[in-house]
Amino acid sequence: MATVLMCRRLPRLSRVTAISTTAKRGSSKSKKEKRAKPGAAKTGTQLGATIQLLKPQDYRVLYNPAAYARGRAGSQQHGDRDSNQALGDTFTSPGTAQAPLTFPTASSQALSPVRSALPKPKSTLLEQTVLYKEEAEKEKREVHDSKEDPRMFQKGRPEYRALTCDSAEPAQPLPAEEGDRILQSVAGCEGSPGVLTDYFLKLSRLPAERRAALGSDARFSALCHRAVTAIRLFSTPDLIHILKSCVPLAVPASHPLLNACEAEFCRRAWDMGLEQLLLVADCWRCLDRSVPSYLGILFSYANLHWKDLTLPQFVQLLYIIGEGRRSPADLAQKVESTILKHLDAFTLEELGAICLGLFKSLSGISEHVMRRIADRVSLQMEDMSTYALVNVLKMLRYTRMDHLPLMRELGRVIPARIPATNIQGIMHIALTYSSLHFFDEDVLAAVATSLPSKVSYCRSKDAAKFLWSFGCLDYEPPNEEEFYSSLIKQLHAKLHEFSKFPEHLLTALLGLAFVKRFPEELIDFALREEFVQKTRGSKYELNKDLFTLGKSVEIECPTYQGSHLTPQLCQEFTEMVSSFAEREIYVRPEIVEATSLLESMLGGPEYVKNHMILPHTRSSDLEVRLSADGRPIPFNFKDPVAAKKLRDMGVNLTDDLMSQLLQRRAHNQSPTEVGNEARIPSQERADTTCMGGALPAGATSQAEPKAGLWQPGEVRLALQVSNRNHFCYGSRRLLGLHCLKRRQLRLLGYAVVELPFWEWFPLLKRTRSEKLSYLHYKVFCPALLTRAA
Repeated sequence: MATVLMCRRLPRLSRVTAISTTAKRGSSKSKKEKRAKPGAAKTGTQLGATIQLLKPQDYRVLYNPAAYARGRAGSQQHGDRDSNQALGDTFTSPGTAQAPLTFPTASSQALSPVRSALPKPKSTLLEQTVLYKEEAEKEKREVHDSKEDPRMFQKGRPEYRALTCDSAEPAQPLPAEEGDRILQSVAGCEGSPGVLTDYFLKLSRLPAERRAALGSDARFSALCHRAVTAIRLFSTPDLIHILKSCVPLAVPASHPLLNACEAEFCRRAWDMGLEQLLLVADCWRCLDRSVPSYLGILFSYANLHWKDLTLPQFVQLLYIIGEGRRSPADLAQKVESTILKHLDAFTLEELGAICLGLFKSLSGISEHVMRRIADRVSLQMEDMSTYALVNVLKMLRYTRMDHLPLMRELGRVIPARIPATNIQGIMHIALTYSSLHFFDEDVLAAVATSLPSKVSYCRSKDAAKFLWSFGCLDYEPPNEEEFYSSLIKQLHAKLHEFSKFPEHLLTALLGLAFVKRFPEELIDFALREEFVQKTRGSKYELNKDLFTLGKSVEIECPTYQGSHLTPQLCQEFTEMVSSFAEREIYVRPEIVEATSLLESMLGGPEYVKNHMILPHTRSSDLEVRLSADGRPIPFNFKDPVAAKKLRDMGVNLTDDLMSQLLQRRAHNQSPTEVGNEARIPSQERADTTCMGGALPAGATSQAEPKAGLWQPGEVRLALQVSNRNHFCYGSRRLLGLHCLKRRQLRLLGYAVVELPFWEWFPLLKRTRSEKLSYLHYKVFCPALLTRAA
């Protein structure tokens, strides 16, 4: 084996100023110094070194991430596939190599093996051997079997042997010569059911390499044909034996023999026992054959005989439900009652299998049942396997239930397990924290530390959800440059997948945008017309994500010269988001109350506007404008409520008033006052207020500022009426989307004023004067008035 050094140009990345793998946790000083030196690294020109271990030609990294379930919306069954091939890579050619592990030049840790090898040529082979063994061990940890991993619970009770198909190698393999003798005798045998059954059982005990050759053997095809011809003559136990034999014989899922077996089992199902039905269903799973008709009969049979289900039969049934990706609606209530009945009797692995079955089949579960499961898991977490624990987290995430004891215990137990957990398991752990908005720095730091060395095993889905999770929680780990650069490189390596899974690229880029990272090449790819069309045809609603990304790039990347969303699309997305906001956001009680009080305090609806300054951030703002001397400026003349109020006020245009207007005299007091009784005395209306009143038809207000133009010394306030969903669970840490919004408002010149829920919500129950006093302090904050001056 040899070691090769390769140079590769890193993709252009806005925001990253240096790449290092030696960042110290909590070292804010070094981070500031690094960002204060823009010349330390030049994007688009920095070189990185890649260390690639050469492997034998026929050696391939085999892993199957189906053991960690795919997204719920994309859980449809595939047809025949290689069980060693990753589900996320089914469109990649079998010969596609894994992305090589890459290390930045700044990483002395990464390059030290090469440097130490240079002065000692004699030790090179030994070091290479050590590296190869370490790589093999890591790959071994990453190998997951989508069939066997979810079946580990079956080893916990002997009762499962009668319900499941054992795919282990036979204890006493049949000699190859005996297999040849059987195949030779097929032509001359009479084809009695007992003899045919015995032939299948014996051939299933051949050595693996000999069994693999049977598929192309005409004699074996003749044997299968005889079995199909005599299919109705077999007894049910014999037919089950033949089906079980097909598993080690690796009979293709579309084989005529399996077609005949499925039809015959469907015909006999109501005459079989529940144990036999579950065993046959397990065989179909092992054969990777989709059998919706058979499963429908099984579920109906189970529903009629529900009281007869033993505990192992119930768990096995839920396993079959999950693997079939079908959720029988009429079983939902019975499933919940049975879970509660046997909750203390289930093993921890069985609890994991139950949660995985419910998750894969999109089966709803009540919060009460999920809380009971979480109660038990939180008390025995140390005794639970990581795989089973991750399955519980999937269901916890699906029900969006907060369970503090479980999350706290998870924060204590899981960081030490993360280095030995496979990449899909780590992804689901990180995604649980972000989905529940639960921030735990120890867990996230452990994830970030382990990920760079495993990043080559990431599917596009995994890389996207890692970036989303960290961005959603607005967390940049101690090794942030190594963490983000490794994931961005993986996105480049998986670029060909995004045409099929556009949602993953948008998820990744939004997660990066939350933490001020904008890889320009990937953004240019995502905003091209052809990619935008793919998102429009997706089964997911991606318009909002596309809109958020496109507008964020416009605001935060002024030097970006790549693709942009078209004005027509932006207008369409704006109308879509605005329509939603009018129905769901603007009408929230806390926002309506704040708007009404501000109108009263400032002098009318023309002084405050409840709208989305940045529609792509999908939340509302209460906009207020102050002059340099701290007086409110009217601007909301297009608001229908404000316009109606102004029209109702009316202003009589007398000769004296017209003379004063033409001479541009200033009045000390407005001719009309709206909401005067609630006005704060020190905040009188500006002299131009009279021009904001109702004018004759065809007249225009000279005081109305033009959209987008700022008056000298003007301060624009963006009041944020936040709620708990804008923050991490039980904390005052803003989520990534809302950090992005406030950052962009400041970039556009707005002063962001917070009305946090922990202050504003309790005030909603207090007196009007208390609420007005609070809002007056927020709007006319001394710091804002100093800025205006």
